Amino acid sequence: MKLTFVSNYINHHQIPLSNELYRLLGEGYTFIQTEPMEEERLRMGWQDEGGKLPYLRLFYEEREYCERLILESDAVIFGGTDEESYIKPRLAAGKPVFRYSERIYKSGQWKMITPRGLKKKYEDHTRYRKGAVYLLCAGGYVASDFHLVRAYPDKMLKWGYFPETKNLHKETLLGKHKEGTVSLMWAGRFIDWKHPELPILLAERLKKKGVPFHLSMAGGGEMEEEIRRLTAEKGLEKEVTFCGYRKPFEVREMMEQTEVYLITSDYKEGWGAVLNEAMNSGCAVVTSHAIGAAPFLIRHGENGLVFQSGDLNDLEKQTERLIKSEAERRKLGAAAYETIRQDWNAEKAAGRLVKMAEAMLGGKKPAGETVVQNIENLAYEAGPLSVAEVISPGRMYGHLTGN
Repeated sequence: MKLTFVSNYINHHQIPLSNELYRLLGEGYTFIQTEPMEEERLRMGWQDEGGKLPYLRLFYEEREYCERLILESDAVIFGGTDEESYIKPRLAAGKPVFRYSERIYKSGQWKMITPRGLKKKYEDHTRYRKGAVYLLCAGGYVASDFHLVRAYPDKMLKWGYFPETKNLHKETLLGKHKEGTVSLMWAGRFIDWKHPELPILLAERLKKKGVPFHLSMAGGGEMEEEIRRLTAEKGLEKEVTFCGYRKPFEVREMMEQTEVYLITSDYKEGWGAVLNEAMNSGCAVVTSHAIGAAPFLIRHGENGLVFQSGDLNDLEKQTERLIKSEAERRKLGAAAYETIRQDWNAEKAAGRLVKMAEAMLGGKKPAGETVVQNIENLAYEAGPLSVAEVISPGRMYGHLTGN
């Protein structure tokens, strides 16, 4: 089988999945990169893999070859770029396509009412609702967004990002949990919708209560000076350490030494691969309900905790709950690790994708695993490529927490 993945550029979040697809398909798998990587990403420690990967082809250097490959492949995954011209010939030919998308209404679903926006969504998505086009939903809110524009009915599947999965020893996971000061961590760009101010305001409250903790903040960006100033104003210099930008492997190493990981982004965080990474590092995670990964990866109280996005009181409540209970930190961290190791990883996602593509082409169900009786009998029961439920943003917090 010939499978092609088309996206703006390949990065460390996509390489593990591509490596697995290449392992399964060999020269039958190609990743087409449509544009060079942004300078900001390179400054953050992301690497431009260039010619290092045997399956990587550059559209802007081999346009004719890539166009032919997109049209002739048995199945194509398309995502990460808004430019429709790459796959229009394939869609027009009615050949199988997996559309791979984060949210289309990250700033609010009210935006769907604009006539210009509706016209664009119809041209890009809705008109293919009866075709051989499936939507890989990179986040728990994607299905709700596309449901509003009546696209991909009964053809929306859970997907996401699949960064490197590490196989760690149980002793490593449990060894980080020690009596005394509890380690907290936050990592990312210091920008408004990631809300780096929330961990600092949380730290202020914890210090006033005499709760033992230390917070590490990794990253940088336009709000860094403001956050450093806020930290000084609150008298938190001893409790908070700013680590600056770290390369991806260094962030993972920090996570592996951290007990509680905080994710504070709002709805603009389409997925949030740090959640996968923190869970795989055995962290007890406290995450905003608004990030796309939370509805797919977190079972509140079982493998992590969810707080209502932007609610400092709820963030404080969930974090303090973990700081006060070493047993719960261990339990949630171990369960989080198993969630990634067993279900949400590149090996499982790639294997399922290949089976599903082969089943689509051959008119059969994927072999070897339980499937549910919908989406033309192709969807899995749980995990990657299971049915993506349509749950509105306003209902998601209650759905996840039972509140």
